[in-house]
Amino acid sequence: METEKTKTEILKETILSQYRSVRQFAVRSDIPYSTLVTALDRGIEGMGYETVIRMCEVLSLNPIDFRPLQDGDRLSLQIETRRVMSSYNKLNEEGRRRILSLLNDYAMIPAYTEKEGTKHAL
Repeated sequence: METEKTKTEILKETILSQYRSVRQFAVRSDIPYSTLVTALDRGIEGMGYETVIRMCEVLSLNPIDFRPLQDGDRLSLQIETRRVMSSYNKLNEEGRRRILSLLNDYAMIPAYTEKEGTKHAL
């Protein structure tokens, strides 16, 4: 019977599969090396939520179940989408109509639109 890996084990394996070392990952993710080493040795349960989210974002892992995000699915894009929708849902009918009109206007300006095949930079 195969035992399920802990989130800490998944993080450690993913870091070492994507980076040459934990130190290299620490530099890339802008998380103190000592914080990472302690968390990977003792477990991430005591680690700050924001730090775990940052690690998952850099590693392209879902912070809920630590599974890889789908290709092109970025955590920061999901968070930004939720923020936009939360603000949109607070608007009345007139506010929503005006925002959609503005979005349509911006979508026609090449400087503000995604190029074919490019990823979101959030």
